[in-house]
Amino acid sequence: GAVALEGTRLLAKDKKTMLEMRFSQGFIQDMLYARERYGVQDLTENGFVWKMAEAAGADVNYPMGEGGFLSGLWKVAEVSGTGLVADFRKVPVRQETVELCEVLDLNLYRLRSDGAFLAGIPSGEGLVRKCQAAGLPAAVIGQANAGNDRLLYSGENFRYLDRPAEDELYQLGVNPPADIASGRIAEVRRRSMSCNCMTRTSQQECRGILESLYDAYFTD
Repeated sequence: GAVALEGTRLLAKDKKTMLEMRFSQGFIQDMLYARERYGVQDLTENGFVWKMAEAAGADVNYPMGEGGFLSGLWKVAEVSGTGLVADFRKVPVRQETVELCEVLDLNLYRLRSDGAFLAGIPSGEGLVRKCQAAGLPAAVIGQANAGNDRLLYSGENFRYLDRPAEDELYQLGVNPPADIASGRIAEVRRRSMSCNCMTRTSQQECRGILESLYDAYFTD
């Protein structure tokens, strides 16, 4: 699934009045239901995506949650004891999330990402095709290696992956529901997203927003 969908839903609900001054009602509804439409609904060990990943030979399965994509990537590397390289530009992300985070000045890669899933797998292309066939955004975003460095790339720019930071939700005083905050989201289990633009903003404008985010993150 695409990253930051749960954060998008929670922010759209909490900041709905403010967002109505910027976006149409239809687009706000898209934000509110983005996780339901583009995220994985069952990320337990009995869920079909988890089972597909295991059947494909996944060594690590991680349902993302608090702290978003960057936190999840760090945790996967930690439990695996490996280095990694990952390409920011290949991470699936929805336009609803891009535009919401631009308005609220948030880093979408640190935004709550329930409904998205990281898998460490020897060859991920087959799993990606199966997820896409099921209507779920998916991509091979990088690879693990035997070193210690954890590198993120965006074009010719790179930086080291930082330790997990506080979820962007808390900057705006938005708290997750009690069942999520209590730790319902599964931990890392070890056995051994492109921009999808729609109609409110053109693909070129949406890509421009993402490019600005990449530049800000990699020059920080």
